[in-house]
Amino acid sequence: MNQKLLIFILGPTCVGKTFLSLFLAEKFQSEILSCDSRQFYKELKIGTSIPTIEELSRVPHHFIGHLSIHQTYNAKLFEIDSLKKISKLFTKHSVLIMVGGSSLYEKAVTEGLSEFPKISLNIRNDLIYHFKKKGISFLQKAFFKFKKPGESIDIYNPIRLIRYLEIVQSTGKNPSFFYNTKKKRNFLILKIGLTMPRYKIYSRINNRVDHMMKIGLLDEAKLYYNYKNLNSLQTIGYQEIFEFFSGKKNDLNKSIEKIKRNTRRYAKRQLTWYRKDSSIIWFDSKEKNKILDFILKKTVGNTGFEPVTPCL
Repeated sequence: MNQKLLIFILGPTCVGKTFLSLFLAEKFQSEILSCDSRQFYKELKIGTSIPTIEELSRVPHHFIGHLSIHQTYNAKLFEIDSLKKISKLFTKHSVLIMVGGSSLYEKAVTEGLSEFPKISLNIRNDLIYHFKKKGISFLQKAFFKFKKPGESIDIYNPIRLIRYLEIVQSTGKNPSFFYNTKKKRNFLILKIGLTMPRYKIYSRINNRVDHMMKIGLLDEAKLYYNYKNLNSLQTIGYQEIFEFFSGKKNDLNKSIEKIKRNTRRYAKRQLTWYRKDSSIIWFDSKEKNKILDFILKKTVGNTGFEPVTPCL
């Protein structure tokens, strides 16, 4: 019995994941699922760099703009939703493509997430209150106070820090205590990582931020400024502009430079995270035909997908 295959396209922001996912989806006559949590929200089109209308029309996409910023959502819910969608799509496809840079959401699909106990809302609200008053340094200091050797999270992400601390303070145990072993999936998983010289990634990040500002990021952020404390808006691109609107920063150009700097740091953290995963097969982002050839050699006969001449 042939097994189904889920191909993950992973790597830092601006490395070319969207381009490759479209190329592969068209070759395999398949569909694309996003695991980029920033792109889930329909209101946030510019600041999250969702695929263009033309790109979305080329191949069916899932988990892009399917939520509102006012909805509560997390990686565990994504695990449930994405596995349902994957199961449904595998009834008509042998190969599916999943793409994104949100490592926790990728892990939700590939390994599964643990069921954590209920958290005290009073503790969560208290952490949020102190974060707003004292800044992210308050959360970082608390994290380093409780962390155990070997534990690592994105210490520049307030949502992750608050989540970590609320578990510790609600249960008296670190999140790692609740981790389960990897869950078995009934489909094959192949992880393709994309890379390019870091200076090129940084240059592309800078250019992307300039383009986002040109096409209206400032106006988009202004529409949702009153909702700036929502979890969905605790993300690079919006937070820096919200600081400008609030008067904390009085120079828009400096806010734009801060977006670029924070995005470059985010890309570096993404690379660090993915480099720890030995199951990822790395390619230069320009090697689309080499990647396709690699996938075909790995999968022909295993998935039932037989390439036709245009795929070679």
